[in-house]
Amino acid sequence: MKILYFAWVRERVGKAEETVEPPAGVATVADLMEWLAGRDEAYAYAFENRRVIRAALDQTHARPEAAIAGAREIAFFPPMTGG
Repeated sequence: MKILYFAWVRERVGKAEETVEPPAGVATVADLMEWLAGRDEAYAYAFENRRVIRAALDQTHARPEAAIAGAREIAFFPPMTGG
C-alpha cells in the first residue's frame, strides 16, 4: 500500500511517500501507526503523539479504528486549521 506523509509528519519521517507491506496483524489505522513507529527513530519521532495525527484512507478521513484492508493509499497528516 502507498503511504503519504504531510507537513511535520513528512519532515520527521524524512520522505513524502513510500510503498509498504505491513505484516498480517496490522489491521487498522492505529495498528499501522504503531507498526510504522517501530520501524526506526525517525518514525518513532513522527508518530510519538498518535492522538494528534489524522489519517485518510483513499482520500477519505478515517478514525484510528478504521480497517485498512483494501486501501490503496493511506495519508498521515497533523490537524489543520483554515484561515
